[in-house]
Amino acid sequence: QLQLVESGGGLVQPGESLTLSCAASKFTLDGYAIGWFRQAPGKEREGVSCISSNSGFTKNARSVKGRFTISRDNAKNTVYLQMKSLKPEDTAVYYCAAVFGGSDFCDYNGMDYWGKGTLVTVSS
Repeated sequence: QLQLVESGGGLVQPGESLTLSCAASKFTLDGYAIGWFRQAPGKEREGVSCISSNSGFTKNARSVKGRFTISRDNAKNTVYLQMKSLKPEDTAVYYCAAVFGGSDFCDYNGMDYWGKGTLVTVSS
């Protein structure tokens, strides 16, 4: 069973930074486009950021543009989401997901594998 495991969530104050990690178990992320999603209480899940399998293409939601950066280290089989200038409205459970292919492009649709999520709480 292919597994994705998120880590790095926690409680931070507004304006602080946090980096989430998405590690793959039992398969290599090489060849997979990866997306980060979040779901806040009472809201639908939304795509936050994604990266193509060759790292040449990334996309960010308008709400996080300029604050969140997605990157990947295929040697470590891990994808990261660096989050800066966090706001209370960033509070959510963050999930990573993977879809095979997408060497030059990524999107939030059609993900095949999902992690169980990590909670990020931004509060003073």
